[in-house]
Amino acid sequence: MQTAIVGGTVIPVEGPPVAGGTVLIRDGRIVAVGADVAVPSDAVVVEAHGRWVVPGLIDAHTHMGTLEEGEGWAGDDHDEATVPVTAQLRALDAINHADEGFRDAIGGGVLAVGVNPGSCNPIAGETVAVRCAGRSVDEMVLRSPAGMKSALGENPKRYHGDAGRLPSTRMGIAAVIRQALAEAREYDARRATGDGPVVDLGKEALARVLRREIPWRQHCHRADDILTAVRLSEEFGYDLVVDHGTEAHLVADVLAERGIPVLLGPLIVGRGKVELRNRAFRNARLLAEAGIEVSLVTDHPVIPANLLHVQAAYAVREGLDREVALRSITLNPARVLGVADRIGSLVAGKDADLCIWSGDPLDPMQRVEVAFIRGQEIFRWDNERQVGLLNGREWWA
Repeated sequence: MQTAIVGGTVIPVEGPPVAGGTVLIRDGRIVAVGADVAVPSDAVVVEAHGRWVVPGLIDAHTHMGTLEEGEGWAGDDHDEATVPVTAQLRALDAINHADEGFRDAIGGGVLAVGVNPGSCNPIAGETVAVRCAGRSVDEMVLRSPAGMKSALGENPKRYHGDAGRLPSTRMGIAAVIRQALAEAREYDARRATGDGPVVDLGKEALARVLRREIPWRQHCHRADDILTAVRLSEEFGYDLVVDHGTEAHLVADVLAERGIPVLLGPLIVGRGKVELRNRAFRNARLLAEAGIEVSLVTDHPVIPANLLHVQAAYAVREGLDREVALRSITLNPARVLGVADRIGSLVAGKDADLCIWSGDPLDPMQRVEVAFIRGQEIFRWDNERQVGLLNGREWWA
């Protein structure tokens, strides 16, 4: 099956905008993008004149499906805050694919998200990258695992300290992480020689980090915590991603020198704790100007994921370059999640995950009119939401 989306302003992200462009899709993948793409006679033609054709947006840090909206305690499965190290956990196992958040995300152009365990534990478990539509989470998976979640700062101090157990201080948190990684390193070395102990799922998961198969996703806000994250990463030699990074601009030179990306956000939020006192939209510009690869995140449901593009618009208002802003919600998060070979830009060979917007997505007044995943229409705005098909089946009733 072939589909041609014609006449719109096409935003490839990897390349300049194409006025009056065409995106040709075959069997779920992009075949060609440009102003002079020949449309096959048997292609289904989708008119996009006066509209913008944009890659599906990506939010690399959410708790979607694990901290469900409107479900209260029954839908809260994102934090196993019973012991400080739970590396063996997989966010994948907690996701309810029917969470309303996935539907809302699509309405805001977000077609893929990273789902993380919560931030109560110094080491919380494996993250996963999923699409936002599917009849089961297994259909939605893009990459699993996509990272290992860790937390520094107020959250683990509060949750475990209040329970009267280690860690109750920042040095305690670092010690817990260091001990777990040291044990995983020893475990992995012994397994490699064939003299390994009984399988330990937590150490197996941490060994993937030490082998640089997945990144270390470090929840941290304050500048001193960010520097602790850098210190630990250099001690153990893993790939570090700074999640939240409220004060990352204060140590931007350190991060830029090491090529450490920052997932900044949520930004449309009050300063509900001390660590957020330096929260500001201008921080995105400061990080980008320092040469850091920035992604914007919502921490859904802290901020609803359908407001991801609004955060980008506000960051542009505060000086962030428009092209950088678009990358911060498309290609950059795709790289962090390890799925940039499949999504994040409109390039031949990638999956046809894209949206037709009524106008510029960095204008909060514009909306998604049609959304496609793997070339199949899954959403249409026609004064009400309508359902498309995914893998030949209705994915949402």
